[in-house]
Amino acid sequence: MSDQVSQKQGENNPVAEAVSQSGPDMSEQIGVRREKLARLREDREAYPNTWRTDTMISEIHADFGYTDGEALTGLDRHVRVAGRMMAHRVMGKSSFIKIQDASGQIQLFLNRDELGGADIYNPTKKWDLGDIVGAEGVLFRTRTGELSVRVSHIEMVTKCLRPLPEKWHGLSDIETRYRQRYVDLMVSPDSRQTFRMRSQIISLLRKGLEDHDFMEVETPMLQSQAGGAVARPFITHHNALDMPLYLRIAPELYLKRLLVGGFERVFEINRSFRNEGSDATHNPEFTMVEFYQAYANFDDAMDLTESLIRGIASGLDKTSISWEGVDIDLAQPFKRIRLDEAVFEKRPDLRGHANDKALLATACVQENPDIKPLITWKAGHYLLALFEELVEPNLDQPTFVTHYPVDVSPLARRSNDDDTVTDRFELFIAGREVANGFSELNDPDDQRGRFVAQAQAKAAGDAEATGVDEDYLRALEFGMPPAAGVGIGVDRLVMMLTGQHSIRDVLLFPHMRPE
Repeated sequence: MSDQVSQKQGENNPVAEAVSQSGPDMSEQIGVRREKLARLREDREAYPNTWRTDTMISEIHADFGYTDGEALTGLDRHVRVAGRMMAHRVMGKSSFIKIQDASGQIQLFLNRDELGGADIYNPTKKWDLGDIVGAEGVLFRTRTGELSVRVSHIEMVTKCLRPLPEKWHGLSDIETRYRQRYVDLMVSPDSRQTFRMRSQIISLLRKGLEDHDFMEVETPMLQSQAGGAVARPFITHHNALDMPLYLRIAPELYLKRLLVGGFERVFEINRSFRNEGSDATHNPEFTMVEFYQAYANFDDAMDLTESLIRGIASGLDKTSISWEGVDIDLAQPFKRIRLDEAVFEKRPDLRGHANDKALLATACVQENPDIKPLITWKAGHYLLALFEELVEPNLDQPTFVTHYPVDVSPLARRSNDDDTVTDRFELFIAGREVANGFSELNDPDDQRGRFVAQAQAKAAGDAEATGVDEDYLRALEFGMPPAAGVGIGVDRLVMMLTGQHSIRDVLLFPHMRPE
């Protein structure tokens, strides 16, 4: 078959390419479909843009799902629908086609005589699963009671040249699901529902912030200085200006510039980029929301974060969920604990030694012999490493962890009670970080000192450290009101509320190695 098609269509033939990529069985199926396309091209425009629908399939089920057959016949309700053919049963002079649009599925009933004879009906018998068709007809119920369309006119709208997966209700190969998301969405109702919920979650998040008088803004994705988080950036080059630029690792410093300018409540639902590996909770390109409020502190920020997450869960009717094998109650108040106290509960021998770098370093090696500290690590880095090893995995119910060391919080305000820690928190659910926030550092001199320390760490080999952002310091010198800010990982929030275990299951097109 493939040799014959190759001779017909010449040297640069798409089927020949399919042979090399898909194997003989797949290429033969593609070849048969291409032959059908070739015959279609002889008679008409193969890919027309003339079919128009007048209703979605979900609307048909919503309006007539409970209408009995006799009443439905009496209504004489005509519809024009279109969708991908997911099932096809030919029974002589009649056939049944199941089509699927973005909203659902419905059955089409075709009869040779009602369609206008064999010349019109017979070609439909040779259509393939995956073809997109448009149909017009009247609603009725079959003998088995299924709501269907008795078709009076039907057209091929788009020819599908590749066969759908054999098990059309879902793809069994996970990598194929990620690489060919378009196929996954075609055949997997669960996958489609996950991404519908993702859209709904983002809408509820946006509405929740707007209801608290926050204004949505947009800030640069290409930045001359990578900042706002501790992470390795992606670097590019602007040819016209002959200068390096960085894909943003966070929008934080620009959003706080807006606080300086007088916008007192701002947020951005944004794409950020970090040049790091991929795993169950990380993707180099990801979505988060950051919001900043003037005249607020980290306690206010925790209250708002909790309210937002509970509001989203309530909007989805999902205040009680199961994620990562943990039953989570989002309706109950979120717990709040200090980071150092949480570590001391696991290691009482360290109590009173939160700033003893040597002792903390020894404890880290005891708990994790494979730890690889950087030469730039200070006491706070080791304390955080102990927290991540001893405490974080066991934070099942929603828990705010507060008072992070200054050493690991270059943009957070120091605590009034202890200048070695900051008014910072992270929210953990099922052992995973979901949000990070703090009272903002608005002292330009303190901020300069933190930036200089970051620059020194960067020079010493810390690829995730940032430099000195002179323009941001200049903005602070104009005066930024006391404020609090929060970043919530949208992808992880979606994972939690949809019960997914990998970030790739909530990203339409996750990053993958080339095939």
